[in-house]
Amino acid sequence: MSQVLSPGTSAPDFTLHVTPDQCLSLSELRGKPVILAFYPADWSPVCGDQMVLYNQIRPEFLKHGAEVLGVSVDGAWCHQAFAKARNLHFPLLADFEPKGAVSKSYGAYREGDGVSERALFVIDKDGVIFWSYRSPLAVNPGADGILDALERLTS
Repeated sequence: MSQVLSPGTSAPDFTLHVTPDQCLSLSELRGKPVILAFYPADWSPVCGDQMVLYNQIRPEFLKHGAEVLGVSVDGAWCHQAFAKARNLHFPLLADFEPKGAVSKSYGAYREGDGVSERALFVIDKDGVIFWSYRSPLAVNPGADGILDALERLTS
């Protein structure tokens, strides 16, 4: 199992596709907390439940001024269909090519399986990892850890 980047580490910057013709860079969100939610694959039951949960509690994230970003190795077209089917209202980023490069830079890539780990990061407004967690692949990590980290970060 990979070791995810630990708190106090500068979050590696990246630029990934949100849609087939639009990209987002982590540095564009500097000045506000960011939640990075790496997950193995669109359409898997656990991932679907996890992303829907984050969509449902997104107003709580926004109370802390935080943006949530989902990241997997699926392509932008797949993300677009998944987000539409699940009615998601936050960006899903395609760590598609080179496959898993961003996931690898966060220590959140399963080399043998070719997918992202189920890993969470709360990044502070200065781009430093404040909290990180890697969940077992088959377990939805929920949002309690994220909310606790945001509470500590913004208090």
